[in-house]
Amino acid sequence: MTFALATRTDIDALASRFARDGAVSIPRWLDDRSATALATELAGATSWIEIFRAGEKVYEMSHADYMALPADQKDELRKRVEDAARAGLQYRYRAIRVSENAGERAARGLVLDRFADLLNAPATIELLHSITAMQDIAFADAQATDYRAGDFLTTHDDAVEGKNRLAAYVFGLTGRWQADWGGLLLFESGTEVRGFVPGFNVLRVFSVPAKHHVSYVPPWVEERRLSVTGWLRAG
Repeated sequence: MTFALATRTDIDALASRFARDGAVSIPRWLDDRSATALATELAGATSWIEIFRAGEKVYEMSHADYMALPADQKDELRKRVEDAARAGLQYRYRAIRVSENAGERAARGLVLDRFADLLNAPATIELLHSITAMQDIAFADAQATDYRAGDFLTTHDDAVEGKNRLAAYVFGLTGRWQADWGGLLLFESGTEVRGFVPGFNVLRVFSVPAKHHVSYVPPWVEERRLSVTGWLRAG
């Protein structure tokens, strides 16, 4: 199959929205077959890494190893993460990382890697220039993310010295989601918040720095919030 972007006729409107809000939601980013192929791969993937941060300590382990832990160890880890979440940047979710090296992506050959290749193609970078008016965007990094019940990402602004991040993006691959299930990408401005509900085949792009968080997914949620996330960076 050909892995491709959807055809666009709304670039001027998207650029106007980004200029006004510093963020934009771009519907149908990929053509339908490409989006479905990527979503299917991530839904069935077995290489997820469990990632937690509690205080200054970051825990990483394969999803299989995490699931093999005794229930009391899982509960203790959950308590550490949730207790630490009262202050500072803390998080819990799953990820599949993508190499920034095109040769390594080609060798692994996942649909996820093809998404990263497409995002870094000259025509795509030019399209992102047109939408964001950020002519210094040179490349994009990527990782797949999977938020389930109990997952969250507390407030931060994505500004990291030396990373040259100009904008962040979240490419949603969640076909069925309700706002009261959490997992919302929320931007904070004083006492007000605004943001996006997870969706399917929709790219959200926002300028860096921007104070934001991903809201807590409550215990009763059975669905998974699948996405590909990363930053648009200067060279």
